[in-house]
Amino acid sequence: MATKAFQKIYTKITQITKATCSLKATGVGFDELATVNGKLAQVVKIMGDEVTLQIFEGTEGIPSNAEVVFMGKAPTIKVSDQLAGRFFNAFGDPIDGGPEIEGTEVEIGGPSVNPVRRKQPSELIATGIAGIDLNNTLVSGQKIPFFADPDQPFNEVMANVALRAETDKIILGGMGMTNDDYLYFKHVFSNAGALDRIVCFMNTTEDPAVERLLIPDMALTSAEYFAVEKDERVLVLLTDMTSYADALAIVSNRMDQIPSKDSMPGSLYSDLAKIYEKAVQFPSGGSITIIAVTTLSGGDITHAVPDNTGYITEGQLFLRRDSDVGKVIVDPFRSLSRLKQLVIGKKTRKDHPQVMNAAVRLYADASNAKTKRENGFDLTNYDERTISFADEYSENLLAIDVNLNTTEMLDEAWTLFGKYFRPEEVNIRHDLVEEFWKESKE
Repeated sequence: MATKAFQKIYTKITQITKATCSLKATGVGFDELATVNGKLAQVVKIMGDEVTLQIFEGTEGIPSNAEVVFMGKAPTIKVSDQLAGRFFNAFGDPIDGGPEIEGTEVEIGGPSVNPVRRKQPSELIATGIAGIDLNNTLVSGQKIPFFADPDQPFNEVMANVALRAETDKIILGGMGMTNDDYLYFKHVFSNAGALDRIVCFMNTTEDPAVERLLIPDMALTSAEYFAVEKDERVLVLLTDMTSYADALAIVSNRMDQIPSKDSMPGSLYSDLAKIYEKAVQFPSGGSITIIAVTTLSGGDITHAVPDNTGYITEGQLFLRRDSDVGKVIVDPFRSLSRLKQLVIGKKTRKDHPQVMNAAVRLYADASNAKTKRENGFDLTNYDERTISFADEYSENLLAIDVNLNTTEMLDEAWTLFGKYFRPEEVNIRHDLVEEFWKESKE
């Protein structure tokens, strides 16, 4: 990297730790980038004229007289319509063999949008996955995590959401991905002919872990360009936030900060909130909606990462394997979208709220019936019917491989009601039964 005339160069490092080095320097800004012995670094602390730099690859092999070159700016990305259809690394450099991006250079990681400039979210974001659209409908400007065990196909779900979601742009931020994951996303998007509306920022397991910390900011800065400048509806998919948090822990540990719960840094809540609070609905029509995967260690929902995430976000989507049908489903009991009431029955068909509630209630009855069966109790005819209903409901509606629009989902639910129950057992308003029950009998 050639040094420019105005760049400050120092050669006297006063302290070196596992991840940082300190030196005396003036006129340096917080978050400013630098190179130390050719390795990329960033200013993380300034005390008077004592500047501490975090070195992304670690400090191994750096002597105390190493050349420190300050670049005079924080991490930036060039934003323009040319971002669409491209794959980048954590520094915004193309990794798809394509040309450099031309556009306006903006700093990443700016502040969240002033609440006064926000609008109450009211637009439906359809994903084609019934476990989401029917029971946990997403709203533009919402922030919601997927909680999943590491062995679940959450990347497939993310790819499906990216291809099916009714939005203008999809921005994918991949953190700690295997090369196979990266190639999987690239292959799926290319084959579907959807690359023109997808932007990908990738950090693989071969890259330094701390570079993951740049990915969400890169993704969200790009999202802000399309949402603010172009008034587009942008869906940001981040996977996996546990990898992001692990990188935070590595950095704080190397900087000898005292860890908090589950060896996470004490700043975990604000670090996560800084990302999630970028979700917004603008009055002009542009919006940023965030869906982020948080993998659970051994299914532990009380771990610091999912625990803090739950406080910040507006609900959660929970993946689990339904052993009765052998498919991964969006669990109707543990999933929740806190904003769904803003759109269901308003932007979707009027029977949506009642159908959703009735189906989940019958599914709960089936769960009780299965418990009775496991404990050796006799089942009633109603119990038997709810179990049959639950299996078809899982197979035809909750499974993540289902791809229907909301009207088709509601019709499918009515078909299942008509197949197993009498109208009075379903407990839906009489006028809705009159209008829709007949359809399911045809």
